[in-house]
Amino acid sequence: QVQLVESGGGLVQAGGSLRLSCAASGRTRRSYTMGWFRQAPGKEREFVAAISWSSTNTYYADFAKGRFTISRDNAKNTVYLQMNRLKPEDTANYFCNTIPPQTPYWGLGTQVTVSS
Repeated sequence: QVQLVESGGGLVQAGGSLRLSCAASGRTRRSYTMGWFRQAPGKEREFVAAISWSSTNTYYADFAKGRFTISRDNAKNTVYLQMNRLKPEDTANYFCNTIPPQTPYWGLGTQVTVSS
């Protein structure tokens, strides 16, 4: 089993930045591609970004391109999401998981609220 703990969320004004972290523990020896997802109130969870084990390949949802950057530090078992130029519509609970996501690995997420 892998345990994932997200952190770094908060309240920020539109145009601001946040850096989210996802710390993995447990059986982390496998070379997972990791991703970030988000869920806004009343909406389904959606894909945000993903990064391969070696960081060679990254993938972004259209809304994230040019504003968000995913990265990872395998020595620290941590995945990051740098979010710049945040918009009110980015308000959501942000989660990390493997790609493809595995149900047991969903954590509590970290709340991001962007005020206008």
